[in-house]
Amino acid sequence: MLILLPPSETKRSGGGRAALDLGALAFPQLRPQREAVLAALESLSNDPWIAARVLGLGATQLHEVAVNAAVRSAPTMAAIDRYTGVLYDALDAASLDAPARRWLGANAMIHTAVWGPVGALDRIPAYRLGASASLPGVPSLRRVWADAVSAAIGDLAPRFTLDLRSEAYAALGPVPRSSASVYVRVVSEGPDGAVRALNHFNKHAKGALMSALARQRPRIGSLRALHQWAAAQGLRLRDGAPGEVELFA
Repeated sequence: MLILLPPSETKRSGGGRAALDLGALAFPQLRPQREAVLAALESLSNDPWIAARVLGLGATQLHEVAVNAAVRSAPTMAAIDRYTGVLYDALDAASLDAPARRWLGANAMIHTAVWGPVGALDRIPAYRLGASASLPGVPSLRRVWADAVSAAIGDLAPRFTLDLRSEAYAALGPVPRSSASVYVRVVSEGPDGAVRALNHFNKHAKGALMSALARQRPRIGSLRALHQWAAAQGLRLRDGAPGEVELFA
């Protein structure tokens, strides 16, 4: 199973002494796109005020420009440990044992705006770039990534893909139609029986789902198997729109 996760705007600083190694990231065929986006991000960092505008940074966030300027030489850590925020706090990767982390490394990828999808245990530095940013000198991130990432997923040929990304990141690399997959939407059911999509709890529910998957390490190769496993865990799933499943929080 392939699980696609969104990144988070908030990240831990620091890491180990090893610098970014583009050749060691998952999907090595994406290196041309990675080099192009990374070069544009570094060039943008030469003008902090333009960079702040492009990246949507406030006055207290200008240090993020320097973070981007040093991205090739900065300390790195496993992607699953780099991110913080609601989803990653709920996942709590630091509390997982070695088999659970190896399972994440084999099954989960985090879709970044800079490097496209990276493996959960791929080592990356801190950075600042969101899916909606428009970098000078390169086409839109959707044009840079969408076809290349879709092709890379197709080459991987996962038996089943669980897509937990936000819509913005899913647009940077749609799962090929030839690949069995399902997109997860988090919903709640009100007292009146109406089902509503969630925002904040969307991220928490996805993180809790990932934590359960990593700890249980099930073999899921189809939507039916996902439903069976979720029911055994006390999780409520139901089929939604075509190609989607609703996770009740």
